[in-house]
This record gives sequence, structure tokens and C-alpha cells, in this order.
Amino acid sequence: MPAPEENNWRKYLPGGPNPMPPERRRRAWIFGVILFLVGFLVISSLFPSKTVKNVSYSNLLTYAKGQKVISASINNNSGVITGQLSDGTNYTTNGPVPVLADEVTTLRGDNVSVNFANPSSLAASLLPYLIWILIFGGFMVFLSRQAKGQMNGMMSVGRSKAKQFNQDRPKTTFADVAGYLGVKQEISEVVEFLKTPARYTAVGALIPKGILLVGPPGTGKTMLARAVAGEAGVPFFSVSGSDFMEMFVGVGASRVRDLFSTARKESPAIVFIDEIDSIGRKRGAGLGGGHDEREQTLNQMLNEMDGFDPTEGVVVIAATNRPDVLDPALLRPGRFDRQIVVPLPDLDERLPILQVHAKNKPLDPSVSLEMVARGTPGMSGADLANLVNESALHAVRRHSTTISMEDFESARDRVMMGQQRDSMVLRDEERERIAYHESGHALLAYVLDKTDPLHKITIIPRGMALGVTMTLPEEDRYIMARQHLEDSLCMRMGGRVAELLVYGDLSTGAADDLQRNTELARRMVREWGMSKEIGPMAWGSNNQVFLGEDLMHTRDYSDHTSQIIDDEVERILREQESRAIEVLTLHRRGLEALTRALLEHETIDGDTAARLIDEAHGEPVHPVGTKTVSALGLGQSNADPADATSNGNHAPAPSPVGATAPTTWQPPTLPAV
Repeated sequence: MPAPEENNWRKYLPGGPNPMPPERRRRAWIFGVILFLVGFLVISSLFPSKTVKNVSYSNLLTYAKGQKVISASINNNSGVITGQLSDGTNYTTNGPVPVLADEVTTLRGDNVSVNFANPSSLAASLLPYLIWILIFGGFMVFLSRQAKGQMNGMMSVGRSKAKQFNQDRPKTTFADVAGYLGVKQEISEVVEFLKTPARYTAVGALIPKGILLVGPPGTGKTMLARAVAGEAGVPFFSVSGSDFMEMFVGVGASRVRDLFSTARKESPAIVFIDEIDSIGRKRGAGLGGGHDEREQTLNQMLNEMDGFDPTEGVVVIAATNRPDVLDPALLRPGRFDRQIVVPLPDLDERLPILQVHAKNKPLDPSVSLEMVARGTPGMSGADLANLVNESALHAVRRHSTTISMEDFESARDRVMMGQQRDSMVLRDEERERIAYHESGHALLAYVLDKTDPLHKITIIPRGMALGVTMTLPEEDRYIMARQHLEDSLCMRMGGRVAELLVYGDLSTGAADDLQRNTELARRMVREWGMSKEIGPMAWGSNNQVFLGEDLMHTRDYSDHTSQIIDDEVERILREQESRAIEVLTLHRRGLEALTRALLEHETIDGDTAARLIDEAHGEPVHPVGTKTVSALGLGQSNADPADATSNGNHAPAPSPVGATAPTTWQPPTLPAV
């Protein structure tokens, strides 16, 4: 049986599965004929049929007197004389122009057959001009075709760029989308409605006009739409929101009309619009008026979905991660009847997502995808797919044929903390300061009661950071209590306070910590009502200035309230700094032990850090269990889970120091060491 590669040419035959298009077949024939003629001319020139002898004109006359010339053919234009000698040899010579009549008479007297060749025919004369005419004509035909193609493009600029899918593509189904059972159920109802509408119309149910998928980037909204295309037995049209926008005003609206007209002809049908926020933004919210092209496109879409002549049998599925910028008229019932939130996957959903992406990967028997899922809170489906791929790449770097837990751990560090910067060389003084800084974070993360469990500490530069202290929650958290937020603020103060305790001055290493703490404290005061001075009042953040809505009024509170907010933010940050000073002073020996271990090993895990802190403290900081997170997110505790709370920690957190703080900043008072 021949190999498949040997029979690939058969599929291009007229009766094959992939016949060659007529235009391509015609070009192939023309190319083959030209190649044959060129080859024939080259080969014929390389192998002449007879040998031609060059003789001088005087020798020719001598040969003629000796009866050695049989024939002579004289060219009147060039004077070239060709013919045959008595020995059968062909000859050629250059004679005078014009040929002398006496010499022609002499040749004929010597029994030479003389004839005259006059190639100056009409065709020969017109041939050079004909060649130029053909070249010019071909060039004009080429230009006309180019102009025709451009005209066709301009005439078709208003046509929709939507791609229509049938049942053969794409192959993605709901079985390929792990998790999100509620989301798949609502979308599958629409598919079933289009397949068997009688079941729903029997009870008076109407088909939804539109479904809006809302969720953060990477949660699988487009994949869900591909699954709908794979499951639906009806025509499926896919288009991006940016495909409607063009430099010509009115093109977007024309494409919307063409899209819905085509879908109406194929009814029932599904239209999927990805990134609908590119054309569905609020009208009149931009600077200097609205965008005419975008607003006309949006108006046409509103009319097509539920206007004077609404479209029947066409369901619109749209996806966006910015529902706050969409026009209210687009979100009302009758247009987008359902808004389905596609959130970040929780623990029960991350495991099947990892199983889908690791299905064809050679995993080591020791790999537990459940542990990987527990150690990846907050990751989207795209992040998990990237995590599995990074672990495979790390296995290849180790020259391993299987993916182990070590590869998943390294891949997660790569995704969450950045690439390791091996080329950066730090001075000993800098390494020591970074070690104290990260040890301050790690010690507070372990000692404080409501912080996330400690996982890993490293002073190896990664990404934009010179050192990283990683904490991981043991379970998904959907709301944040005030004590958890305060402990998080205190933990971030640990690096700055550790440098103050050891060196008595500050460095630029705490810039990111201070920025994140200030933002968090401001949200506690301004948005979450966690301030006694402000009370139960909230003002949203000013993150929508780009819409033009908040440009003219950046805040909706008075200057006096603004001053109170600033004072409360300062008070919260000062209190947490004082708590950090008290805790690090109490556990100064643990801080030194962590620093020495980091300088020696550069990276230590949470269990090692907990052991060092407990040994330096003289007794366990958390008597009922160790508050750390082992590799890839499984908590370690020696206590009975039924008796343990907050990771098995009953030790109370250090009480806040100072209920009030001065409004003028002063360096914190450091206790005597």
C-alpha cells in the first residue's frame, strides 16, 4: 500500500476530494505550455541538426570556379549567402550589399543554383511593434482588473464580515467546556429552543432576543460561544464588534443590516458578537460629542434587535468584560433579555478545567491536579491553560518526558511572580536589606491571625520585584472582613518596618507596598464605610473618566469631607504601622533567623519559615497548628479540623496600638533594642 504522501496529488484531480479551482487550473496549463516551449527552444539550440561552415566571400568564388558549390541563397537585405558545397557541407558567408550582378552571373556560369531570399515581409516588419502592443495591452488589462477589484471592494464595503459555521465546525461542544454548569444550562436552553421550538411555544414561552455573557478576561466566554456553534443544529454567525467599524461613516450600520438580513434568511439562527463594548458604548458620553460611526452602528443594532420591525427567529449572543460602559438601551429586556455572569472559576471548577487542559499531557503519577487547583485561587481558565503549558515547558527544560509536581510549582511561580532574573547581580548590602524586607512580610503573614497562610519567601529577583513573599488562601474568598483587610495592611507594612528596626532609615523598596496599602485604605474609608468618622456613606471610585462622565466633577463630596477621608486613611495606615512595629519587635529573633536563612538559601518555604519563627520565639506562635501553605496550596495543620478556626489558629492577633494618630506625619518611635 503506497504511503499517504505519494497519493497527495490525486486529491487535486477533477474527481478528487479537493478539486483544483478553474482559475488555478487555467494558470497551471498556461505555465506548463510556456515551460514546454522554452525547453524545446533551449534543447533545439543545444543540438543543431547540421554542421555549418563559415567561408570567406573570395573563397566562395574560388570554390565556384572549381565546381565545388552546388547552391547559393542570397539575402538582399543583409548580403548573407548560404548554401551547400559539393561535399554536402552547408556554408555561410557575408557578401556585398547589394550583391553585384556580374558576380551573380559568374556564379550561375559555374553551374551554381542561385536564388534570392527576401525576408522583409509584412509580418516580419510588424513583429517588433506587435510585441510592444501585446505588452502594453497586457499592462492595461492588469490595471483594469486591479481597478475592478478595488471597485468591488468599495461596493462590498457594507457587507457583513460575519463567518457562518455549520455543524462540522467548530468541533467544540459543551463537553469541552469544563465547569460553569449554570451558564451552560442557560445557553443550552436557547439552543434547544431553536432546535425544538414546539416544546417551549406549547407553554407560551418566547425565545430570548439576546444573551449577554459578562465576565473577566480569560473566563471562557468565546469558548462558550464556540460550544454553542458546535451544539446548535442551526446556522451560527460569528463576528467581532470591531468588524463593524470602518473609516467610512455609515458602513457599520450597513454591515449590521446585512448581518441580520442574512441571519433572517437562515432563520432560526444564532448571531455571536464578540467584544460588543467596541460598538455598544454609551451614546453621548465621549469628549466633544459622540462618535458618529459608532452611534449609527449602535442605533441600527438597537433597531434590528427590537425596533419597529423586530427580527424573529434570530438570537444574539454577545460577550464583553466591560458591561458598565454599555448603553442602557442595549441592556433592556427585549434586546438582551439575559445577562449571564461568567465569573472566575472556583475550586470545584478549576479542577475539571485543569483536567481538560492536561488530558493529553504525560503527567507523572505523583501529580495531583486537586492540589494544583487548590493552589491556584483567582486564576481564570486562560491562566490555568497557561499554567499547564508552562509546566510542560519546564519539564522539557529538565529533559524529562513527564510533568511532575515540581514543574507545576515552578510554572506557578513563573505565572504569579514573574520570570527569574538570573542575570541580575546584587551587592551584599542590597541582598541583606532585601532579606530583612521580605522577612518582615513573612513574619507578619505567619503571626497575624487573619492573613492568608504563608507559602514561600525568596530574595531571587523575579519580574519587576527584587524579592517576593507569597501567601495563598486555602479556599476561595468572596467577601473581605475588616480584620482581614487590616491584617493585610499590617503585613505589607512589614518590609518597611523591618528596615526601620534594623537600619534606622528607609529605602525605595517599599514603594509598591505603600501604594497598594494607600489604595486599599482609601477604599475602606470611601467605598466600604469602614471608618467611624465617615460613617455609613460611600463614594465610588473615579475609574470611568475616559467616558467623560466624571470629567466635570471628579468627586461628589465637599472639601471638608475630603479632608476627613484623608485623615482617616492616614489614621488607618499609622495604626497598622504601629502594629507592625510591635509585632516585629516582639519577634525580633524570628526576624533575624528568617533573614539568615534567606541569605543562605535564597528561597525557603512556609513550613521552614514557621519552624524558624517558632524556635526563635521559644514556643509555637499558633499552638493548635502551623499557619502555612504547603506546595501547591494544601494547608498544614496538626489540629482537629472540627476544633480549628481560621486555619486552626486561636491565638489572638496583637491588639492595635494607638486609637488615634496625629494629622502631621512624624517618624514612628522605635522601641529600644
